Amino acid sequence: MNDILSVILLGIIEGITEFLPISSTGHLLIAEHWLGARSDLFNIAIQAGAILAVCLLYRQRLWQLATGLGDPEQRRYTAKLALAFAITAVLGLVVAKAGFKLPTEIAPIAWALVIGGLWILLAERLVANRPDVTEIAWHTAALVGLFQVVAGVFPGTSRSAATIFVALLAGTTSRAAATEFAFLVGIPTMFAASGYELAKTLEAGQTHEDWSLLAIAFAVSCVTAFVAVRWLLGYIRTHRFTAFAWYRIALGLALLLGLPAAS
Repeated sequence: MNDILSVILLGIIEGITEFLPISSTGHLLIAEHWLGARSDLFNIAIQAGAILAVCLLYRQRLWQLATGLGDPEQRRYTAKLALAFAITAVLGLVVAKAGFKLPTEIAPIAWALVIGGLWILLAERLVANRPDVTEIAWHTAALVGLFQVVAGVFPGTSRSAATIFVALLAGTTSRAAATEFAFLVGIPTMFAASGYELAKTLEAGQTHEDWSLLAIAFAVSCVTAFVAVRWLLGYIRTHRFTAFAWYRIALGLALLLGLPAAS
């Protein structure tokens, strides 16, 4: 029963934090200090659940892009998504081949949470009085691709935070447009990363899993992510991201100051 509760909690944490700008990796690493570390296959499964949820939410937009390549505007947008993904894929492979391993200590995660929170506050301040720009420029797409890799190297950074706010600072001042591009490019990125990790796991023969618990975690993550992202997309129509920034800063400082969460 405790194991079921543990996987449900981890699925909920993944679903809530994967696409909110508060870092799923950071929260999962912190949670595993109490709930116990899980296998790479488990982490792949709950991430896949979150990806599926976003695919369902953006199914109409994805279909529009897939069938609208005859429209020059749609074709350019798709090409920019492809550019961002290509940059992420190439640099991500370089990082992986270099043997990079995610740190599991609390301190670097806490610092990334604080710095990421300050990054959000800065971005919001700089774009506050700019005219609303929905266009994704080519250089913006390239920066989104680059910052996906940066977020992957520093747990606690948050892929969504890094990509949304670099897009805002690069000239796409519409929060909705920046968020949509970040989420759409995140779909192939996360599918590729999950597939790569799954291939490594299967090659190493590390498949000794309780498949029923894996299925529960996948389903919980999918449902939770669907609710969380749907709520976020409505929230940003009338609100800034500053609440997430202060949450990150508060959590990071609490960990750095040695409150019970860090013990």
